[in-house]
Amino acid sequence: MQAVLFDRYGPPDVLGVGSAPEPHAGPGEVRITVRTSGVSPVDLALRAGESPSRASLALPHIPGVDAAGVVDETGEGVEGVAVGDEVFGAVDVARLGGASAHLAVLAFWAVKPAALSWEEAGAAGTSVETATRALDLLGVREGADTTLLIDGATGGVGSVAVQLAVARGARVVGTGRPGSEEFLSGLGATHLPYGPGLPERVRALGISRVDRALDVAGAGSLDELIGLTDGPRSVVTLADFTGPGRGVRLSLGRFGGQPDGCHGLAVAADLAARGLFRVPVQAVFPAARAAEAHAAAGTGPRRGKTVLDLTTLAPGL
Repeated sequence: MQAVLFDRYGPPDVLGVGSAPEPHAGPGEVRITVRTSGVSPVDLALRAGESPSRASLALPHIPGVDAAGVVDETGEGVEGVAVGDEVFGAVDVARLGGASAHLAVLAFWAVKPAALSWEEAGAAGTSVETATRALDLLGVREGADTTLLIDGATGGVGSVAVQLAVARGARVVGTGRPGSEEFLSGLGATHLPYGPGLPERVRALGISRVDRALDVAGAGSLDELIGLTDGPRSVVTLADFTGPGRGVRLSLGRFGGQPDGCHGLAVAADLAARGLFRVPVQAVFPAARAAEAHAAAGTGPRRGKTVLDLTTLAPGL
């Protein structure tokens, strides 16, 4: 099969299209003919050789952890999905990639609703799982009177977290750069200017309390977020590795487990079908321009995900 791959570490231009062995679905997995695949931070770090997982990576490597497409093979024990179904999801974290190819194996997935475009679906998997896990850790529950501050609300994970929190009934305040006011308002959040001085800007909005805070940006705001809430246990970070030293929980990706992953994706799929959820997509590139896609995904500011359209890949070479 054809795939986007790299055989050495480096800048985006190490990426190209080449031949790779076909993967097959193992127990509890499905294989799809890939339509689209999102470009995630983990893909950029692995390609650049900056990830701690580099030691276990075999080259050449196919990047991509998120994908959407049509099921063409199911593994042992798989129920509720059949060959020909349209699905979206993500690969097993142990594989470190494999989604940016003609064929990919998903470890968790949900049926793609018609309301979710292929571009949105291909970018959704790990963003939905990561956001769902963080909101669960924070105790943002449906029906609770919760004010949540999300620092870094305009990116791939932040924009998804805003919508999932709003769907649970939370009042969401999200930080964004100048010009992102309308974007965040459209997601259901109150815009807060990004950068230092969060407490003063929160007070200027007339907000008397912040119950929970989610740090997506990793920009050094933890002390301010702790001060705005009841303390470190009311804050979760996805990006600041100094968090545990401050008593803040650091939530890292654990995608690849069916029960939790499928639950989050199923919720997002249902919300999308009801017009209450979308995956902001910043740009879409064909497979032959994968290097441009990685370059775009690595520059900011971002409003959503960068996506690869893999429909141009032929089955083989």
